[in-house]
Amino acid sequence: MPFLDTLGAWSWVILGLILIGGELLAPGVFLIWLGLAALLTGAVVGLSDIGWQTAALVFAGFSLVCVLLGHLLTRRKGEQPDVTTGLNDRGRQLIGKVYKLDATMTGGEGRIRVGDSSWRITGPELLAGSEVRVVRVDGATLIVEKV
Repeated sequence: MPFLDTLGAWSWVILGLILIGGELLAPGVFLIWLGLAALLTGAVVGLSDIGWQTAALVFAGFSLVCVLLGHLLTRRKGEQPDVTTGLNDRGRQLIGKVYKLDATMTGGEGRIRVGDSSWRITGPELLAGSEVRVVRVDGATLIVEKV
Protein backbone atom coordinates (compact mmCIF):
# COMPACT_ATOMS: atom_id res chain seq x y z
CA MET A 1 0.00 0.00 0.00
CA PRO A 2 1.86 3.07 -1.21
CA PHE A 3 -0.22 5.46 0.91
CA LEU A 4 0.85 3.82 4.18
CA ASP A 5 4.49 3.89 3.12
CA THR A 6 4.38 7.69 2.88
CA LEU A 7 3.13 8.19 6.44
CA GLY A 8 5.84 9.74 8.53
CA ALA A 9 6.42 11.24 11.94
CA TRP A 10 4.15 14.21 11.30
CA SER A 11 1.22 11.89 10.63
CA TRP A 12 1.61 10.46 14.12
CA VAL A 13 1.94 13.94 15.63
CA ILE A 14 -1.24 15.08 13.87
CA LEU A 15 -3.07 11.93 15.00
CA GLY A 16 -1.90 12.59 18.56
CA LEU A 17 -3.16 16.17 18.47
CA ILE A 18 -6.50 15.04 17.02
CA LEU A 19 -6.90 12.45 19.79
CA ILE A 20 -5.98 14.95 22.50
CA GLY A 21 -8.42 17.44 20.95
CA GLY A 22 -11.04 14.70 20.88
CA GLU A 23 -10.76 14.53 24.65
CA LEU A 24 -12.37 17.99 24.74
CA LEU A 25 -15.36 16.72 22.75
CA ALA A 26 -15.77 13.42 24.59
CA PRO A 27 -14.22 13.87 28.04
CA GLY A 28 -13.41 10.69 29.86
CA VAL A 29 -9.64 10.90 30.32
CA PHE A 30 -8.94 8.14 27.84
CA LEU A 31 -8.23 9.72 24.46
CA ILE A 32 -5.55 11.88 26.00
CA TRP A 33 -3.45 8.79 26.77
CA LEU A 34 -3.84 7.48 23.22
CA GLY A 35 -2.92 10.95 21.95
CA LEU A 36 0.21 10.92 24.08
CA ALA A 37 1.07 7.47 22.69
CA ALA A 38 0.69 8.82 19.13
CA LEU A 39 2.95 11.78 19.93
CA LEU A 40 5.59 9.44 21.37
CA THR A 41 5.28 7.24 18.29
CA GLY A 42 5.80 10.33 16.13
CA ALA A 43 8.99 11.08 18.05
CA VAL A 44 10.26 7.51 17.58
CA VAL A 45 9.41 7.54 13.85
CA GLY A 46 11.07 10.95 13.47
CA LEU A 47 14.27 9.79 15.16
CA SER A 48 14.50 6.47 13.35
CA ASP A 49 13.64 5.18 9.92
CA ILE A 50 11.03 2.50 10.62
CA GLY A 51 8.18 1.30 8.43
CA TRP A 52 4.51 1.84 9.12
CA GLN A 53 4.09 -1.75 10.40
CA THR A 54 6.73 -1.26 13.06
CA ALA A 55 5.34 2.19 13.86
CA ALA A 56 1.89 0.66 14.41
CA LEU A 57 3.40 -1.87 16.82
CA VAL A 58 5.27 0.90 18.62
CA PHE A 59 1.98 2.85 18.88
CA ALA A 60 0.22 -0.22 20.30
CA GLY A 61 2.94 -0.64 22.92
CA PHE A 62 2.95 3.04 23.85
CA SER A 63 -0.86 3.00 24.01
CA LEU A 64 -0.85 0.15 26.50
CA VAL A 65 1.83 1.77 28.66
CA CYS A 66 0.20 5.23 28.55
CA VAL A 67 -3.28 3.94 29.41
CA LEU A 68 -1.94 1.89 32.34
CA LEU A 69 0.16 4.82 33.54
CA GLY A 70 -2.85 7.12 33.20
CA HIS A 71 -4.95 4.73 35.24
CA LEU A 72 -2.34 4.74 38.00
CA LEU A 73 -2.07 8.53 37.96
CA THR A 74 -5.80 9.25 38.02
CA ARG A 75 -6.75 6.62 40.61
CA ARG A 76 -7.42 8.01 44.05
CA LYS A 77 -4.70 7.17 46.53
CA GLY A 78 -5.55 4.29 48.84
CA GLU A 79 -8.82 3.61 47.07
CA GLN A 80 -9.63 -0.01 46.51
CA PRO A 81 -12.49 -0.88 44.19
CA ASP A 82 -15.37 -2.12 46.30
CA VAL A 83 -18.42 -3.49 44.55
CA THR A 84 -20.38 -3.67 47.81
CA THR A 85 -20.47 0.11 48.39
CA GLY A 86 -23.70 0.51 46.44
CA LEU A 87 -22.70 3.14 43.92
CA ASN A 88 -25.49 5.73 43.79
CA ASP A 89 -27.24 3.92 46.64
CA ARG A 90 -26.68 6.24 49.57
CA GLY A 91 -28.51 4.00 52.04
CA ARG A 92 -26.19 1.03 51.44
CA GLN A 93 -23.20 3.32 51.94
CA LEU A 94 -24.43 4.06 55.47
CA ILE A 95 -24.50 0.42 56.64
CA GLY A 96 -22.14 -0.05 59.58
CA LYS A 97 -21.90 3.68 60.40
CA VAL A 98 -22.73 4.98 63.90
CA TYR A 99 -24.89 8.07 64.51
CA LYS A 100 -26.33 9.86 67.54
CA LEU A 101 -30.10 10.27 67.93
CA ASP A 102 -31.25 13.88 68.02
CA ALA A 103 -34.69 12.95 69.36
CA THR A 104 -36.18 10.03 71.31
CA MET A 105 -37.44 7.14 69.16
CA THR A 106 -41.14 6.49 69.76
CA GLY A 107 -43.02 3.45 68.50
CA GLY A 108 -39.74 2.04 67.15
CA GLU A 109 -39.40 4.89 64.66
CA GLY A 110 -37.35 8.05 64.55
CA ARG A 111 -35.00 10.13 62.46
CA ILE A 112 -31.26 10.70 62.34
CA ARG A 113 -29.28 13.41 60.67
CA VAL A 114 -26.63 12.27 58.17
CA GLY A 115 -24.71 15.21 56.81
CA ASP A 116 -27.30 17.64 55.47
CA SER A 117 -30.11 15.11 55.14
CA SER A 118 -32.53 13.47 57.53
CA TRP A 119 -33.22 9.72 57.38
CA ARG A 120 -36.18 7.77 58.74
CA ILE A 121 -35.04 4.96 61.03
CA THR A 122 -36.64 1.97 62.71
CA GLY A 123 -35.31 -0.05 65.61
CA PRO A 124 -35.58 -0.35 69.38
CA GLU A 125 -37.02 2.51 71.40
CA LEU A 126 -34.10 4.68 72.48
CA LEU A 127 -33.63 8.04 74.17
CA ALA A 128 -32.22 11.12 72.48
CA GLY A 129 -28.42 11.10 72.53
CA SER A 130 -28.17 7.32 72.19
CA GLU A 131 -25.80 5.99 69.58
CA VAL A 132 -27.17 3.71 66.87
CA ARG A 133 -25.52 1.66 64.15
CA VAL A 134 -27.14 1.21 60.74
CA VAL A 135 -27.48 -2.53 60.12
CA ARG A 136 -29.49 -2.62 56.90
CA VAL A 137 -31.66 -0.59 54.56
CA ASP A 138 -35.31 -1.15 53.68
CA GLY A 139 -36.18 1.20 50.82
CA ALA A 140 -35.59 4.70 52.18
CA THR A 141 -35.67 3.55 55.82
CA LEU A 142 -32.55 2.68 57.78
CA ILE A 143 -32.79 -0.21 60.24
CA VAL A 144 -30.66 0.54 63.32
CA GLU A 145 -29.53 -1.15 66.52
CA LYS A 146 -28.19 0.24 69.80
CA VAL A 147 -24.41 0.51 69.99
